[in-house]
Amino acid sequence: MPERMHLLHHVCNIEVGMRRPIVWILIADAAHARVVKGPRRSDDLHGPPLETVFETGTDHRPLRKIMADRPGRSFASTGARRSAMEYRSDPVRDETRRFAASIVSALQARFERGEFDKLMICAPPRMLNALRETLPEALAAVIRSDVAKDLTKLPELELHKRLEDLSGAPD
Repeated sequence: MPERMHLLHHVCNIEVGMRRPIVWILIADAAHARVVKGPRRSDDLHGPPLETVFETGTDHRPLRKIMADRPGRSFASTGARRSAMEYRSDPVRDETRRFAASIVSALQARFERGEFDKLMICAPPRMLNALRETLPEALAAVIRSDVAKDLTKLPELELHKRLEDLSGAPD
């Protein structure tokens, strides 16, 4: 009888302690971000719909519009010559970093509330780098993988299939 109780206790502990981690996937580009729950594999041709946790976006302006507000001209330190002033930074990169920081802030708050355990990131290289630069250590530690691809414009069915393949979703 004690052996049976020990086995039952062991099985109960495995079930409680072995909960499947909650995986979220961030799909982002420089203007849009969508966080979905990790997909489950499905034999259904259309598969279960991706469950969106949250979406956000920004008014991403192309470089020609950002540069429309030119920094101006200035006088040379000697004489009456004027020359064009240069931007001190890359305005597109700055906008991308600001957007990445807002995404990371939202994710960090939700992670601290225990809403997910692992994170995957799919974003084009520039956005992926901006996200990496702004990730706090605790959030960086739970990243399961990152993929340098823009998946934001994929149709829903194709996106589901790609995310299944990338995440190795259980059957």
